Amino acid sequence: MAPRANWKGYLKVGEVVCPVALYTATSDSERIAFHIVNRKSGNRVRRQFFDEETGKPIEAADQVKGYQRGPDDYVILEPDEIAAALPDSDKTLSVQAFIPCAKIDDAYFDRPYYLGPGSPAARETYVLLREGLRAREVVAIAQTVLFRRVRTVLVRAYGAGLIAATLNFDYEVRAAGEAFQDIADAKIDREMLDLAKHIIATKRGSFDPKTFHDRYEEALADLVRAKLEGRLIPARKPEPASNVVNLLDALRRSAEASGAEGAAPASSQKASGGKRVKKAAPTKETRKPKPSARTAHRMAS
Repeated sequence: MAPRANWKGYLKVGEVVCPVALYTATSDSERIAFHIVNRKSGNRVRRQFFDEETGKPIEAADQVKGYQRGPDDYVILEPDEIAAALPDSDKTLSVQAFIPCAKIDDAYFDRPYYLGPGSPAARETYVLLREGLRAREVVAIAQTVLFRRVRTVLVRAYGAGLIAATLNFDYEVRAAGEAFQDIADAKIDREMLDLAKHIIATKRGSFDPKTFHDRYEEALADLVRAKLEGRLIPARKPEPASNVVNLLDALRRSAEASGAEGAAPASSQKASGGKRVKKAAPTKETRKPKPSARTAHRMAS
């Protein structure tokens, strides 16, 4: 069954207009979700709002938004006043510029969406725009109203279609200098740099999202399964203490551990008396399959 579009509108480039549909590219529906329950009765607990001063419960009809301008002083905003402030939407992703892919700062990326053709008749125009972006190696920057907010959207070719990523505004992204201001300029020892480069070289690879696992979700699935089956839950083993006393020792040990994938660098051999690091015999590691979050949900139901 085809997915349901979150938004339908038009992608406009000059006088070229293409009906498009926006689909959520990511989802957290497979994550294990918990409810808060009463330990004694086992019944689900419901949240309720109370007046901070009187302690009395407040019904939904009496709850409004307020902007704090001082201690215990709020400007009340009625729902119709907030609705009137929302921008009008013409359902048009109007392209304002085309930018080389390498010029995009990914710190501004917010959330990805798949952008598909809005109708069968739109496919020719859609494919033309996709191939134009791909041929020129550029992305399109557009703006529209999405989900009651004005959003800047980056559109790029993605496989057989287009992907649209909402972008954060400049005021939403903190300056990098705030995070890096305490990093002092330091000169790195040549041996340490050579060891680091060697370790990186032996671990080069490609990104395959299927090889990365959400270990927390898997652990939760194991926990739910054990509780359903009435099994004892083993206590977590403490992490072994590290004997590394400094950065150079850590680099040397890491280089030795990666010896099975490549020879240690010359500086490392020199430091160890000219002896080559012996390659470790490769081993095959077997892993027991772990239940997915979906499996845990099915068992729970």
